Amino acid sequence: MMLKAIFGMLVGGALGFAAYWFIGCTTGTCPLTSNPWVSTFLGLALGAMFGIKPNPTEQNTPASTTKHHENKKKEDGSCCR
Repeated sequence: MMLKAIFGMLVGGALGFAAYWFIGCTTGTCPLTSNPWVSTFLGLALGAMFGIKPNPTEQNTPASTTKHHENKKKEDGSCCR
């Protein structure tokens, strides 16, 4: 997971700097693309968020485990009717 975050940061930082380089604002009125540090940092942050994004298929408690616990409670008689 850490490797995904680092890779996301590298790609995001490169895209942020590319936005400054190719789209950049020469007048300085555009706060995101007029400064290479700002655009690169925002790219790094977005890349890290996309890299850390949880995978929906990797859940901590699978449905089969939850059903097993519910059935066990009913068998033990510890569940109210």
